[in-house]
Amino acid sequence: MTDTVKTEAVSGVEIFVPLNKLKKSPNNARKVPHSEATIEALAGSIQHKGMIQNLVIEPEIREDGTPTGCYFVTAGEGRRLAQLLRAKRKQIKKTQPIRCYLDTENDPAEISLDENVTREAMHPADQFERFRELAESKGYGAHEIGARFGVSATVVKQRLRLGAVSPKLLQVYRENGLTLDQLMAFAISEDHARQEQVFENLHYNREPWIIRRDMTASNVSADDRRAAFVGADAYVEAGGNIIRDLFSEDRGGFFEDAGLLDMLATEKLREIASEVQAEGWKWAEAHIDYPHAHGFRRFYPLPVALSDEDEARLEALSAEHDALAEGYSSYDEMPEDLAEKLEDISDEIDTIGTKRSAYDPNVIANGGVFVILNHDGTARVERGFVRAEDVALADPQPEVQAEGDHGGETHEAGDEGGYEQPETEQVTEEAEDEEPGKPISDSLVRDLSAHRTLALRVALGERPDLAVLALTHTLTAQLFYSYAEAGCLEVRPTVTPLGSHADGIEDTPLAARASEAHEAWAERMPRDVTDLWGFVARLDDEKRLALLAHCASRTVNALRLSWDRKPRSLETADKLATALALDMAQDWTPTVDSYLGRVTKAHIAAAVAEGVSEEAADRIVDMKKSEMAQAAEQLLAGTGWLPAVLRTAQPEAEPVETDAGAEVEDEASYAVAAE
Repeated sequence: MTDTVKTEAVSGVEIFVPLNKLKKSPNNARKVPHSEATIEALAGSIQHKGMIQNLVIEPEIREDGTPTGCYFVTAGEGRRLAQLLRAKRKQIKKTQPIRCYLDTENDPAEISLDENVTREAMHPADQFERFRELAESKGYGAHEIGARFGVSATVVKQRLRLGAVSPKLLQVYRENGLTLDQLMAFAISEDHARQEQVFENLHYNREPWIIRRDMTASNVSADDRRAAFVGADAYVEAGGNIIRDLFSEDRGGFFEDAGLLDMLATEKLREIASEVQAEGWKWAEAHIDYPHAHGFRRFYPLPVALSDEDEARLEALSAEHDALAEGYSSYDEMPEDLAEKLEDISDEIDTIGTKRSAYDPNVIANGGVFVILNHDGTARVERGFVRAEDVALADPQPEVQAEGDHGGETHEAGDEGGYEQPETEQVTEEAEDEEPGKPISDSLVRDLSAHRTLALRVALGERPDLAVLALTHTLTAQLFYSYAEAGCLEVRPTVTPLGSHADGIEDTPLAARASEAHEAWAERMPRDVTDLWGFVARLDDEKRLALLAHCASRTVNALRLSWDRKPRSLETADKLATALALDMAQDWTPTVDSYLGRVTKAHIAAAVAEGVSEEAADRIVDMKKSEMAQAAEQLLAGTGWLPAVLRTAQPEAEPVETDAGAEVEDEASYAVAAE
């Protein structure tokens, strides 16, 4: 048998033709070309197993009827392209002889059509099992199998996992009782007993996400804060097993042993607590969740002046940072070495900045620390908590009593009914003859102070700037200083805890933002409340208003309680939300726990109809409530749908004045309303 053919051979024989003499047939029935993945697979197969099937060819003929020496590939264009790919990769030469079958009797177009039509691909389940057999019987790994069939190792791993599904479920799949997506959902675990148990308990709703949910019902998702904190490596090293979902885009997984994960998270938090306690704290406790009902008093760090050396170093670093960063708007625009240098300078600036505040040594010696697991899977250190029995040791300086305070009870405005009036003043000759230095009577002090109070009210009403100062001082004194009666305005802020109204609300990212804002202000406050007025007075207008806004925000109460009807307050809260353009969709999503599992099926259907479509609601309305809620959670994800209680009304449009007469009419109406 010769290596090449230079003259036309007899039809129906096997011949070898150089690869560069083979061309695509103009009669090829396939107009949509083969995919790159298919050519890759064919090239991989040929590289390891050779050409299993010959190409079918016919000679190329010139117009004068003589052969050109080249051949058209009537059947096997994909294999020709695969061989060209191998030549491009230098695996073979361009002149490599290719085994072909010469056919000049049949219609080339019909042969091409026949090859692509008269065939049936093997069932995917058979392919999955054959891949698994290659791995088990020949010891091939995913990369080896992938190379032999021209597919990626990831695809091989997926097919091996599908081949490891319970034979019972694979047979159901062969009989069209399961879809491929459903089979992939079962493959999240290799536990055949669990797979079969979940399959037996499925109802008519066999959505893949329901199967995955049931397969991992007792597991912890890899994006859980505990999993993120402990880490997969530490969990596996401790004997835990992670179920990998090979068919999701992020290749997410599930930690099988929730108890082990909790133990590892607590141990890691305790290690951090021990390190923090070494700062000198009396105690340090580690908790996965914040112990909200601890009942301890909290102290914050006090301002500390930097040393001359640190001040000089800070000034030099700041100047250097500004000089290097000039002309750049972000680190991404800078050369890599410059960005690294600036980050090092910023870190040193931050380190020196931490020296600007410090806890009182008495607080450290008698107080403690909570180390808790944050919502994002990081450890959060909360310092400065003092138990009730240690407060006197942590804060030995008693509160300064106000002038005239004799230790009696504080009475609210309008509480005269419970106030014991002093005896009627008796002015006698003996009293008149007493020396001038003797204190005047209580009744006269009350009389004079009443006149002064009235004058202060009038004067303050004419000075909005000082009214803001006084109001900010009063609210700050009560919100940041325990038992401090330092303000002269009878304004009493009430901060209603929300933890008892919504489980887990105090561990949300939104609650973390509120806590961080409060702590940032607390760290700037003077230790002694008597110094607070000067602190507030020294703030510029913008910062003073920011402090007032923070204090006011702590007192907002828009709770809707069945036993506490307050329609006017709730109406005002709605107006406040509109003014703030509040968008609850940024911080709240409808889930089974937050809403859908706690309302009726009618409410669930209405939510899906509003957020998605009426058709989507109709598709789930016949499900059981638990399944319906789960399906609704998936459908509503990312839609921004909110229940009516959380919606913010749009601001009303400004009235348009069309002419002067309308304007006059509006003014007249206002005057009548005012009367």
